[in-house]
Parts: sequence; structure tokens; C-alpha cells
Amino acid sequence: MQKTAGCPPVIVIGMHRSGTGMLTRALESLGLFVGRNKDENHEATFFQNINDWLLRQCGGSWDHPSPISHLLGNVDVRARTAEYIRGTLLKSPRAVSFLGWSRYAVYRDVARVNVPWGWKDPRNTFILPLWLDLFPEARIVHIRRHGVDVANSLMRRGRAQSAAQKIYNSSRMWHWLRAKRGSFVASPRCDSIRGAYSLWEEYVQEAEKHISALRHRAFEVSFEDLIAHPRSVIPHLCRFCGLPADDYAMQRVARGFNRDRAFAFRRDSQPQAFAE
Repeated sequence: MQKTAGCPPVIVIGMHRSGTGMLTRALESLGLFVGRNKDENHEATFFQNINDWLLRQCGGSWDHPSPISHLLGNVDVRARTAEYIRGTLLKSPRAVSFLGWSRYAVYRDVARVNVPWGWKDPRNTFILPLWLDLFPEARIVHIRRHGVDVANSLMRRGRAQSAAQKIYNSSRMWHWLRAKRGSFVASPRCDSIRGAYSLWEEYVQEAEKHISALRHRAFEVSFEDLIAHPRSVIPHLCRFCGLPADDYAMQRVARGFNRDRAFAFRRDSQPQAFAE
């Protein structure tokens, strides 16, 4: 695969609920372009949709990511998939979703962006080998959080309902008009702290393999260290990502972290008992 004319991207990996969104917001405020259209988790919908497509091909999902290995292990399908993304998707008008119209008018290709840029999606953790086929010089940032905090957060989020879901579930009439499409929880696997913790283990093990193989092209930070010592961590992170942030900007970002989020499981009897 030929090198692109643009800057190599920064690809953020890490388990869901590990602080990937918090980290990406910080990087964006320090000068990293992470997309025009993003969802509530600060994930660029352009790359999010591609990752959805890749996982669906293999019967995988965010809470069952291992089937992507079938695509990655098929040399022919992997090469054709990478070429389709590089030659079609990254250059198509769909890229406006990521670049915005003004940047698309300049670059016409996501791979030609020549300012510090990147994207975040926890599923990058498993799909990363394919993204490295496309961006062989990419820099990888992995954020890791205590597994019990992650598991507890996943379990709580999985039972939360949006306003629309609450209305739909309030009366059987809505179910008569339209059958239920989703499940009663976001992930049956992650509806228990033990199940959610097992998923955290999968993500961390996969990420550690990448970090070990990529060496100087990877930067690993713990969630707890970042929020406890942001003034010492952020300058290293900025240098790694090629961000020309000044001291004032870094100090401003450092003040925005909430230290109380570290080891939150110690204030909750159920996850604390599991940790023990």
C-alpha cells in the first residue's frame, strides 16, 4: 500500500467506557481534527459507519468483536476491502461527513489531510490491522481504565433508556403498531459485571498486542494517571500526536479533568465486592 500525501492519522483505541471520548475531546481542543460530524461519544460517524460495516460482514459487534479475525485472516478479502475503503470511501462525497464541505473542497480525499487529524472508536482496537494497511504510518493512542470501573459503567449504561424508548415502553399499543427491534438491554453480555469485565479483558489483551508490536508508534496512558496528573501527561501526548499546543492551552485542558472518576468502584458496594 502506497503512503498517502497527507499527515498520518492518530487512531484512538481502548475499551468502551475507558475514557476514549474524554481523551478525544481533549485532543480536539488541543488542535487534533477528529471529524465534522460526531455522535454523543465523540466518534466520527464516517469512520463509525465503516467499522459497523466491517464487523457486520463477519457477524461481529462491539460486544462480540472477535469475528473480525475472519476478515483479517483472509488475504484476498482483506486486500479488496482495504482497496475499496482507500479508493472509494475515503475519496467519495461521503467523506464530507468527516471533512466538512470546506475541507472536502481542498483535499477531496480523507487520506490527503495535511494537518494533525485522527478519529476515535473503541472498535478500532480489533479492526486496527486493516486501518494500518491503509495508514501504515499511523500513530496509535491507547487509553486504559481499571476493568471494574469499566464493567460497572457498561452495566449501568446498558439499562439506561432514552426519552423515545421510555415512551415506546410505556404502552403496549406502540408495540402492536411496531414490533420491538432492539433488546431490553444494550448488551446481554454486559448486563452483569462479570460479563462486562470479560469484554474488558478481550479489548485490553488485543490493545496490548498492538502496543507491543508498534513500539515507538504507540502511546499508552492510563485513565487514572491522565486525570490525576494531566499537567505531566498532556505535554507528552501532544508531542506524540504532533500537536503544536501552547502551555496555556494544555493547562486549560488539564483543569477540565475530574479526579473523582478514578477508581469509582470503591464507592459502590457491588463492584467493590467483585473487585475484591
